[in-house]
Amino acid sequence: MLIHGVIREMWGCSTMGLTQELMDPEGTALPVRHLTNAEKAAVIVRLLISEGAAPRLTGLSPRQQERLVERMASLAPVDRRTLAAVAQEFAQRLDNLGLTFPGDMAGALEMIGEHLSQDTRQRLTDRAEAEGPPDPWRKLAGMEADQLRPLVTRESAEICAILLAKLPVSKAAVLLSDLPEDRAHIVAHAVSLTGAVDPATIARVGDQLLGELSARSAPAFDGNPADRVGAILNAATATTREKVLDGLDTRDEVFAGHVRRAIFTFEHIPKRVEAKDVPRVMRAVDPETTVLALAAAMQAAPVAVEFLLENMSKRMAEQLREDAEARGTIRGAEGEAAMAEVVTAIRAQEEAGEIRLIAPED
Repeated sequence: MLIHGVIREMWGCSTMGLTQELMDPEGTALPVRHLTNAEKAAVIVRLLISEGAAPRLTGLSPRQQERLVERMASLAPVDRRTLAAVAQEFAQRLDNLGLTFPGDMAGALEMIGEHLSQDTRQRLTDRAEAEGPPDPWRKLAGMEADQLRPLVTRESAEICAILLAKLPVSKAAVLLSDLPEDRAHIVAHAVSLTGAVDPATIARVGDQLLGELSARSAPAFDGNPADRVGAILNAATATTREKVLDGLDTRDEVFAGHVRRAIFTFEHIPKRVEAKDVPRVMRAVDPETTVLALAAAMQAAPVAVEFLLENMSKRMAEQLREDAEARGTIRGAEGEAAMAEVVTAIRAQEEAGEIRLIAPED
């Protein structure tokens, strides 16, 4: 990291002086070739590579990286004295430098992101992207392996190779180990070919993969399928509800069981509503609807009627019972609609956090 920081400093420094002249043992100045800052950076990179070192240059901007390659391509041979002078200046800067830092939020996150909590890392990533161009790979690298696993199972080997090459090594290893052996070999070999992929393509692939994950993580419907079917059947007539459930039993018994547990009708009130919440529920329903619902339920769900009346004030319970009995027999559709309104009021209070329903028994 120190070497990388000094190279970046040499490249970006506009006030750095000319290369120092070397002195022979007798103190006589030896002539050296004067180089620009960019040329000095190119010389240092070339020297490090020739010695088997691998300087990390991703901290330079794309334009700086391009110019560095251009300087390396255009430089004439450098004599030993000039090389020694540039190396000496580089060594002096390296000796004087204690630590280097990324210089921006994105770089800092790349350095320590794995040591932060997921929530903190996400908040800082959002800030970093607000301060500069969004980087899809930063978001992908911050995701858990379970979130990324669908990509490596369905994308082409070439796309998977780019993904693994851009991820932290530990996370890439987890994803690769999850693949079938024959596919893992293909993807691993494809990683060796990623060096020839240009940055623009890498960026497009990142945008595409992040877009796919975002689309999959935003479900088209709220709730799970069983809950949705249960909500629909709650509003249906009892006859329709039973016919649909019987049909589901023959097609998918497990799913039918989930739907049955998701259904909440008037007759389920004693098992799902806390006794202390009954007065609150009754206040949320229109009095005329309450009377209709109780009158209809005296035949369809008598246990639920008694549960409600027993858990409200004695005076109100007596009045409602008299009014319900006075209504006589209620037509099926009208009575079911009134009972459904009571259930809807209960559901609304649950969603608002005003009451808590008892979980259905398996």
